[in-house]
Amino acid sequence: MIPASVPSTPPAASALEKLILLGRDHYRGGRIGEAIAAYQAGLDVAAAAPDQVTTETIAKLHADLGNAYMVRGDLNSAAASYKAALRLAPHLTSCWCNFGNVQLQSGHAQEAIALYVQALKLTPAHWPSRTNLAEALMATRQYLIAKGLLLELREERPQDGKVRHQLGKVCHELNEAEAALSHFQAAIALNPADADSLYWIGALRQKLGDLDGAQASYVQAAQIQPLIRRRAVKSPPDFRVLALYAPFAGNTPAEFLFKNAAYDADTMTLFGADEPDPGLLGDVQLIVNLISDADQGGAVLSKAARLAERLGKPVINHPSRIECTTRNAIAGLLSDVAGCRIPRILRIAAGSEVSAATLAAQMPFAFPVLARPAGTHGGDSFEKITSLAALADFLHEWPDRDHYVIEYVDYVSADGHFRKYRFIFVGEQVLPYHLAIGNGWKVHHASTDMANQPWMQQEEAAFLADPHAVFTPSHYHALDAIRERVGLDYFGIDCALDGVGNLIVFEVNASMLVHEDNAEFPYKDAYVHAIKAAFDAMLRRRAGLHHAA
Repeated sequence: MIPASVPSTPPAASALEKLILLGRDHYRGGRIGEAIAAYQAGLDVAAAAPDQVTTETIAKLHADLGNAYMVRGDLNSAAASYKAALRLAPHLTSCWCNFGNVQLQSGHAQEAIALYVQALKLTPAHWPSRTNLAEALMATRQYLIAKGLLLELREERPQDGKVRHQLGKVCHELNEAEAALSHFQAAIALNPADADSLYWIGALRQKLGDLDGAQASYVQAAQIQPLIRRRAVKSPPDFRVLALYAPFAGNTPAEFLFKNAAYDADTMTLFGADEPDPGLLGDVQLIVNLISDADQGGAVLSKAARLAERLGKPVINHPSRIECTTRNAIAGLLSDVAGCRIPRILRIAAGSEVSAATLAAQMPFAFPVLARPAGTHGGDSFEKITSLAALADFLHEWPDRDHYVIEYVDYVSADGHFRKYRFIFVGEQVLPYHLAIGNGWKVHHASTDMANQPWMQQEEAAFLADPHAVFTPSHYHALDAIRERVGLDYFGIDCALDGVGNLIVFEVNASMLVHEDNAEFPYKDAYVHAIKAAFDAMLRRRAGLHHAA
């Protein structure tokens, strides 16, 4: 009797199986470099004997390699591996999802959405694809759709704290503060160690006027997680930044500036009397002080300055420089800059006598005047006042606040419109950010009719493309002088031009918002991203990395 032959495993397939198991063992053990080496060796074996290895096996090997590259932070290599896997096996749901994750982490949220949708076509209930799709929808500001998806996910898994956290964030973006607070509180109930949700609760309570509740939430969050971590889009990061932030003081808006960065940015929240322990901060190459309002900063700026000195690292926007940027201090600092017209400012301390008679003796300039409480920005509580009696009434509304009374400078253009220009100073660069055109003296880009006026958009686009066509060399000499005198690394100026060509300076500080939400004004995108690129390059130089990113 002749025995039947027993099929044997081809040598290449056997060697490949061992390499795959070795790679997965290294991956689970956190030895990512060794895992990548094993997977690449496996691909070499498969390439040498293609007739002995199934297409499915090779596809999954590419997918495993992509996962390892993702953990290491090598997003380009991860993307290439996932593409290779999907060319061979387009039915791999998890691979479509992970490829979407690469795009999302790379800042390509719209591309990520398409990949998550493809994964869900294959497996409609795939949980990671659905939760990541919600995040990508939020990244593209499709908040209502994201909210609907997250509500579905909450119904399926009511004990998932991450879903509740995401619901809190999307409700915040939809200006549903109470609902957002409720979702973050639910996230904390499910996971008491969720420091990120506690920080959000602090911010929302502060916004809603519950300062004691906000303080308690911040303290609790800081005890769990002293630093709010924002990881680089690459691994290892080029360097590490420590950002100093004060929840009860004005801060430089940094969400866009720190987005998709090649460096880690860890934010420390400063409040209360306790001095932070530098030993908790680890190794940082650069400090970025975000505390930007000298009127609101008070003692916390001094605390930030002491911490910066103890760490002994380079500092962007040193707190001691911020202390010199109150509106009245800026007016004095720039009063003799050639070609500048600086409105005079009277600062009235809280609790001062503000009767009409007393004000008459103090006023160094004529009516009309502008008045606002110290520490406010934008158009809130900011009024044009035409008489002593009206000014006295305005000051009585906030008796516990310092106030600025500002000389009114009429900057109406010949066509009857008011034009306010904003530049951002980044290191030694002066970069245009926007032109706001309005029908009244109180001009803010968001409150103008520019979204409905093509001619206004065309004028703004022309200014951004060639600001030198509006601002002459003498204006730029004045801007350079302002940059040198203010001495900050990153800040903005709101200004105008009067009828005889003077540069009218309205505001100079580091609190000005730079953002990329310009769907109605797409021509702004290139100039906004130029500011971020300059900011990133400045940080690299100050961190000691002199080559380009």
